[in-house]
Amino acid sequence: MKTEFSPRAKVAIYGLLCVLAIPFVFPTWWMVTSSVKPIDQIFAFPPDLIPRSYDFSTYAQVFKLQPFAQQYWNSAYIAAIVTIGTMIVSSMAGYAFARIKFPGANLIFMVVLLGLLIPSEVTIVPLFQMFLKWGMINTHWPLILVPIFGAPSVFATFVMRQFFISLPGELEEAARVDGLGRFKIFWTIALPLARPALAAVAIFTFLHSWNLYLEPIVFLTSPERFTLPQALTQYVDVYQGPMWNIQLAAATLTAIPVLIVFIFAQRQFIEGLAHTGLKG
Repeated sequence: MKTEFSPRAKVAIYGLLCVLAIPFVFPTWWMVTSSVKPIDQIFAFPPDLIPRSYDFSTYAQVFKLQPFAQQYWNSAYIAAIVTIGTMIVSSMAGYAFARIKFPGANLIFMVVLLGLLIPSEVTIVPLFQMFLKWGMINTHWPLILVPIFGAPSVFATFVMRQFFISLPGELEEAARVDGLGRFKIFWTIALPLARPALAAVAIFTFLHSWNLYLEPIVFLTSPERFTLPQALTQYVDVYQGPMWNIQLAAATLTAIPVLIVFIFAQRQFIEGLAHTGLKG
């Protein structure tokens, strides 16, 4: 039964939501406005919500001091490959654990889930030694392979498994009657129905890859190969002090794809988790 609120109640609810949103919106607003302030105004107290003067040259300095355009491209294409790869691996693994009966399936799935309990800091040294032997240090391969076959993919596999478990078994039985094999059933029936779950997997995988910090600082050494989180730490003066206005300008440019994904895909993300039984 749908509850109807009076106009006054709606105004009160929206007003309360606006107040509660301030702690979340203010840091982003401060970052954007501070990126065009002189340094002496950035930490003024009380903070200026609207800059008293504007200096847009900081955005030009972002690209002059570092190969920021190349670093932006690095993050973009790595995130795209990781997202696509994780969707492929997790959807196939999730379908196998959910719909294919084989000995030890539940035990193997529990072992896979243990990957979520191991912090990335624990495995970073063995991974470094492994990629060093393979000659992949200072390349983007570790940043692609580790997320696709690591903890992000494990969580994505769990999400996809939960969705495929909820599919009616009659769909597969009807498909077998029509002569479809296992892969054909997965590709033509199960996968198209899994679009909400795939959308959720794509969103959190992209955001995880875009914000990845530990692995880049371990595996990358050349500025032209840096990704954005690592690049943001490189805007320092001759005394190794942070150049705050330039850092904030670079951070603002870095946050644009994240804000776009959040604005346009938040509904798909919520619906995807709802279809997998992970509603909060």
